[in-house]
Amino acid sequence: MPISKRLLDLAIVLVTALLWLPILAVLALLVRLMHGAPVLFRHQRPGYRAVPFTLYKFRTMSEARHSSGTLRSDAERLTPFGRFLRSLSLDELPELYNVLRGEMSLVGPRPLLMRYLERYSPEQARRHATPPGITGWAQINGRNNVSWEDKFQLDVWYVDHWSLWLDLKILLLSIPKVLFREGINQPGNATAMEFMGNSSTEKKG
Repeated sequence: MPISKRLLDLAIVLVTALLWLPILAVLALLVRLMHGAPVLFRHQRPGYRAVPFTLYKFRTMSEARHSSGTLRSDAERLTPFGRFLRSLSLDELPELYNVLRGEMSLVGPRPLLMRYLERYSPEQARRHATPPGITGWAQINGRNNVSWEDKFQLDVWYVDHWSLWLDLKILLLSIPKVLFREGINQPGNATAMEFMGNSSTEKKG
């Protein structure tokens, strides 16, 4: 990671700490009351150069299960409060801890699932040539309303054209995207469709 990018991340996160820390504390309490423990969703994701790290987010789903003991679908487990958190991307606030640890950046390709690594083409895998971000070029250009192929093209474009000015531009453009709740979910789905690879059709995860 370029040192200038890391310094920008730290400067923004630390300067705005008095704004986001109280919000983080209130949301943690509400998640505990609404969803119970644990408050945080922890999941291993590929980071810079595909090195795994633990991603932190607020829980947005219940642990509702079928009589067989298996978890219900994402759509069934997504709670009204969880839907609200996602609509304003508030569930992603704990990722600021990942930014402070240097595992993520404020701006970069979103950290996806570990199982996707073997499904990328060599060109798509270049999205890991920069640290993953809380927001990114793909997020301000359609988010979950664009296909996986288009999303990865946007990620690679960002890798090839990165600059501090581009990061600042993306951060500023992310604000209205969040406020107007654009592209949160793919139409008809609680979450994005699973990426099955370039030679397979996508199906719901």
